Amino acid sequence: MTVERPDVLSGGDLLDGEWLSTEEVAKLLGVDPSTIRRWRTARPAQGPPFVRLSSRVTVYGTSDVRRWLERRRTDPERAA
Repeated sequence: MTVERPDVLSGGDLLDGEWLSTEEVAKLLGVDPSTIRRWRTARPAQGPPFVRLSSRVTVYGTSDVRRWLERRRTDPERAA
């Protein structure tokens, strides 16, 4: 039986979704990883929601990154 891997930004809940590292989120968004870290440590926190697994490991759910991007989408026809 072959199990297909869903697209990286396919969604899912915290246990079923895929996870991205800070570096992977940065690459996906086209920014430096330090930008993602700065967003995460800002007060209030910015950027996509994250899960801190330990003091050295933070991950981002692909569905959270997708929703965060969708909330920032600007439709030029509606913005005019």
